[in-house]
Amino acid sequence: MSTQHGTPHDSRRDRGLFRTKTVEQSILDTEEPEHSLKKSLSTLDLTVFGVGVVIGTGIFVLTGKIAKEQAGPAVALSFVVAGVVCALAALCYAEFASTVPVAGSAYTFSYASLGELPAWIIGWDLILELALGCAVVAVGWSGYIRELLDGVGWHLPSGLAGTHEGHFGFDLLACVLVLVLTAILVLGMKLSSRVTAVVVAIKVTVVLLVIIAGAFFISGANYEPFVPPSVPNTAGGGLAAPLAELMFGFAPSNFGTMGIFAAAAVVFFAFIGFDIVATAAEETRNPQRDVPRGILGSLAICTVLYVAVSVVVTGMEKYSKLSTDAPLADAFKDLGHPFYAGVISFGAAVGLTSVCMILLLGQSRVFFAMSRDGLLPRVFSRSHPKYGTPYRSTIALGVVVAVVSGFTSIDVLAELVNIGTLFAFVVVAIGVVLLRRSRPDLPRSFRTPWVPVVPMLSVLASLWLMLNLPAETWVRFAIWMVAGFGIYFVYGRSHSRLGIRNREAREH
Repeated sequence: MSTQHGTPHDSRRDRGLFRTKTVEQSILDTEEPEHSLKKSLSTLDLTVFGVGVVIGTGIFVLTGKIAKEQAGPAVALSFVVAGVVCALAALCYAEFASTVPVAGSAYTFSYASLGELPAWIIGWDLILELALGCAVVAVGWSGYIRELLDGVGWHLPSGLAGTHEGHFGFDLLACVLVLVLTAILVLGMKLSSRVTAVVVAIKVTVVLLVIIAGAFFISGANYEPFVPPSVPNTAGGGLAAPLAELMFGFAPSNFGTMGIFAAAAVVFFAFIGFDIVATAAEETRNPQRDVPRGILGSLAICTVLYVAVSVVVTGMEKYSKLSTDAPLADAFKDLGHPFYAGVISFGAAVGLTSVCMILLLGQSRVFFAMSRDGLLPRVFSRSHPKYGTPYRSTIALGVVVAVVSGFTSIDVLAELVNIGTLFAFVVVAIGVVLLRRSRPDLPRSFRTPWVPVVPMLSVLASLWLMLNLPAETWVRFAIWMVAGFGIYFVYGRSHSRLGIRNREAREH
């Protein structure tokens, strides 16, 4: 143990709020029998997870909505810009995940590079973001299923149909979905990956069908002009306005060249989730090779699909005539092909199942890693003796998310799922640079190119997108962080296994 904490750097940073946990100790902790996870995943499994969580209703809704409101046909370029921003972050995640193949993703990476308090804050943030994200997705899935049931004449009682349009009720379908997916996750990662693979195969097939079918209805005239003239954007005000507008006083605009970049800040959130691949590093057979491939592969596939769908939807119908609720489905209806509209609704409902499952997977792994480090109660860091899954943290969080999804209005929480991911991107990018300087000796099977240029570009791009979020989102984020600080100082700091080890070492 002493050899792992014996470098001059470690001895200077083994006390206080910024004590770092060595990479060697992080890996050593994964070998404790009661707290270890079963390794069963491959590159294909990780790529499927990435595609499964990124491709959701956004591909069927966001593409047309942003084309109509902000970018026109140039929305395809907005997806490219957003994909490049994500790729910068993905390169940093890939290096960390291959160097520190431990559950917890950005939390674990932060612990090794920035210190315990920053690690706690990012872990606390990720748990909340993923839990709220899962609840929102479950409610959205419930809405699609209710529509399908209504189509065959079967209606849920109003008291079990959720909270919407001023009506208060319990969303039974959303709650049941979360509980079923929680059970699948407890029964093993391989089963979870197989279920996800089937769902993703159906989802991608639907997307490809839409792209191919829609290509036959493209009219070149609909792409004119490809970049519509700039129009001042007068919407929003007060806390609903982007933080950058309040800070710098600039007048935002839609369309034009700036419209492409403004739209990129919005469509970026259609990519959220690829980083969850990194949370499964500890359960991967060859993480040094497979995790970088899974992260970068899933991101590349999703970017291509998003660009293709945006090209098709703006070619099928003039961007100014697209609907904002279900633009792709409505475009097919307007052209006299309601069958494809039904296929899109089916694909969206199926797709949300995998999104929900992988969000649950990600948050339970972060919670598990924090519990194993003592920052949360250690009782949640036990792995199942048969299935090798973090069953206690999975069940606890699954029940909480099920209850939250039962009483959640989708409009209330939808915007709260964004800022934490960008914050994690910033932390991971900075962490790559710091760990390169403090531990140049570490074996890195994947190295982020052009350090520190790429990480710093990732930081700047993420901060720019954060500034484009409404000020009220920043206020909620600040409230979450204050609550997190309180829990850390009341419980986490005194129960930290790293802190206990350091105190024992000083006493001896």
